[in-house]
Amino acid sequence: MMVDPFLPFTWTLAHQRSLTLGPTGVLMAIINVTPDSFSDGGVNFALETAVASAVAAHAAGAAILDIGGESTRPDAAPVTAAEEQARVLPVIAALSARLPDAILSIDTYRAETADLAVAAGAHIVNDVHGLQREPDIAGVAARHGAGLCIMHTGRGREKLADVIADQIAFLDRSLEIAAAAGIADGQIVLDPGFGFAKDADENLSLMARFGALHRFGRPWLVGTSRKRFLGAVTGREAGERDVATAATTALLRAAGAAVFRVHDVAINRDALAVADAMLAHRLVS
Repeated sequence: MMVDPFLPFTWTLAHQRSLTLGPTGVLMAIINVTPDSFSDGGVNFALETAVASAVAAHAAGAAILDIGGESTRPDAAPVTAAEEQARVLPVIAALSARLPDAILSIDTYRAETADLAVAAGAHIVNDVHGLQREPDIAGVAARHGAGLCIMHTGRGREKLADVIADQIAFLDRSLEIAAAAGIADGQIVLDPGFGFAKDADENLSLMARFGALHRFGRPWLVGTSRKRFLGAVTGREAGERDVATAATTALLRAAGAAVFRVHDVAINRDALAVADAMLAHRLVS
């Protein structure tokens, strides 16, 4: 069912919180509490640094702070659940106390980590495996009434040749898992998973055909920030891709994306401001 992606949608979150999506774009700041993330590994590995970065990102305009404790780059070394939790739970607890108006997200595919993180103050569970690696994570989101971001990935499976057909096949399965767990429609946002087992052509095709994804009738979160396909287009290294990221933010906002997961909040805030101003004129003209 195609819907107008710019109409208000109330995203239901844990701890009696909610967030309105649709009329204006929303920024989610990346807070990687890892030593090895692809563009900012080690930057926020210490608790104090992670909290300071999150506070600065919130002040710069990020409504959501996404805290992750395991790198998702293709060649990253896996960590144990205990190590992931030791990294993220103190940050979430500190931010819950320091920034009571901020919305906190836990970037994990582990049910146990998600459960502990929401108990510590997180409002959203952001699963890069779309509920299909540890399906019990759906039950965690259901019990807590947490917001849930279900991401598409091509990793660990054979993809369909067409990028949109593969989105539909994978995410339909994820939504079946969510429904079986009792997750309400108002809790769910989808993510097309830019960069996750997708080459440059596939990522660009996904951007060009983004409007086709509105068949799901749900808001979309996008994470293009500093991704490899932007390097393929611009020739720039990961830390130099924030301008290219902002370009994708403006383009995808115009195409109907709702939430933008980024490293550099300020430059993407400006990109969203321009896109939203343009959309406001288009909608009244």
